[in-house]
Amino acid sequence: MLDRILIVEDEEGIAKILERHLRYEGYQVEAVGDGESALRRIFEEPPSLILLDLTLPDIDGLSITRELRDANIDIPIIILTARDAIPDRVTGLDAGADDYLTKPFHTDEVMAHVRAQLRRSAGAKGKDPYKLADLTLDPGSRLAHRGERVINLTAKEYELLEFFMRHPNQVLTRDQIFDHIWGYDFGGESNIIEVYVRYLRTKLEKENEPRLLHTVRGMGYALRE
Repeated sequence: MLDRILIVEDEEGIAKILERHLRYEGYQVEAVGDGESALRRIFEEPPSLILLDLTLPDIDGLSITRELRDANIDIPIIILTARDAIPDRVTGLDAGADDYLTKPFHTDEVMAHVRAQLRRSAGAKGKDPYKLADLTLDPGSRLAHRGERVINLTAKEYELLEFFMRHPNQVLTRDQIFDHIWGYDFGGESNIIEVYVRYLRTKLEKENEPRLLHTVRGMGYALRE
């Protein structure tokens, strides 16, 4: 079955360019120009991936992203926007988006990001859960559990925790984390790693559970008992 991409973009010219290139790549494509139509189509027939503009005539893209994540819909979302400041990217990712591209963009770059997100989504299905102490992370549902307690994660929180769970008891440097989770989109001077480590700790230790995500001073972070 072909992957189906939903384009949510109110600029008709951009939507047509994306649709043409995606069809050429072999995807099934549908395009809508407003948030209400997007949500209706997503709930009626969930696509494989969503290309989502932030600025729409009715519901903004961040609200759509939050609504989908609150409903535990984990379809990959790539935000497309002219807002290129780091705080805007952080806000989009923190809302639950999986990726972020700024306009103007090159269509080849969009296609590469689409392929990467679809590979990641397909790879998560069928994986065995990761476990460390009383912490479990399920790649299929993208949910974490601390004992019996369910922990809902944003897209970037999930990626960061999975990275640590795949390398238990190993010190991961800031450079390694930047390269794997954020790549070229964020500079080395950003404190985004510290921000997301704090987010994870708040969720993992919500009921005063023992700390698992440790700071290794001068080196990085390690997930260990």
